[in-house]
Amino acid sequence: MSDFRLKAFLSVAKNHSFTKASRELFISQPAITKHIQELENGYQTRLFDRQGNTIELTAAGRLLMEHSERILDAYKRLEYEMHLLHNEYIGELRLGASTTIAQYVLPPLLANFITKFPQVTISLLNGNSREIELALQEHRIDLGLVEGVFRLPHLKYTTFLDDELVAVVHTGRKLALGDEIEPHEILNIPLVLRERGSGTLDVFECALSQHNIKLSSLPILMYLGSTESIKLFLEHTDCMGIVSVRSITKELVSGAFRVIEIKDMPMMRDLCFAQQQGQGSGLSQVFMQFAMHYHTK
Repeated sequence: MSDFRLKAFLSVAKNHSFTKASRELFISQPAITKHIQELENGYQTRLFDRQGNTIELTAAGRLLMEHSERILDAYKRLEYEMHLLHNEYIGELRLGASTTIAQYVLPPLLANFITKFPQVTISLLNGNSREIELALQEHRIDLGLVEGVFRLPHLKYTTFLDDELVAVVHTGRKLALGDEIEPHEILNIPLVLRERGSGTLDVFECALSQHNIKLSSLPILMYLGSTESIKLFLEHTDCMGIVSVRSITKELVSGAFRVIEIKDMPMMRDLCFAQQQGQGSGLSQVFMQFAMHYHTK
């Protein structure tokens, strides 16, 4: 029901490319160009400045982008609430999840959700917590699922699950460590950690600060962009990693990894839904309620 020209315009604006927009929306590039031309003719103004391969919004384009996001959000809510009159859940839900949640928490949850709500179309953006929060602010997703300890004041966070980070080593390597170490011993242990912007690194850094240890003082061999990469790195390198305990369940059972207890240094965190302030209904809320129920069963 919504004006597809606005979707085309937003896609070009956010991708800075007609070609990328055509791929994202699964229509031809000439069709994208036609939609933009119709908008420009209708408003009698240019929406983009085109200089070679560079595409930037004009002042009019920035104004249209601001209104388009609100208009399309309103259309989505209208569609949801009209179908709700008939107890139908129909529409599109764009999720974004931090890496740990996307890999180890969401798959069974999504499988159960689409079984119960087969007429809801779900897309999933994967990134670290900071990237997901940015996507939420840019209206590229409807609902974020993030980890960590830092909170942005203009976003609303709702805890749905707790998680624990643990220090872990591969049992097949030669790193000689007992089952428990003191926090200061970390200063002499080679480490592999998640990248900047990840919730995992945020929590680890905060835990270190409780013992007056700076991240910059640690012997860090590598920062990696996913927990799976860290697990593979640990298989081939004599070092210790910091990961979610949820990510190594199989490896602990098989004996491939073992946890090293860091005395008096708990690393607990909340896994949270993140929303724009003022958003409290629609498919996002349906998904949140379903997830809360799913993880309390």
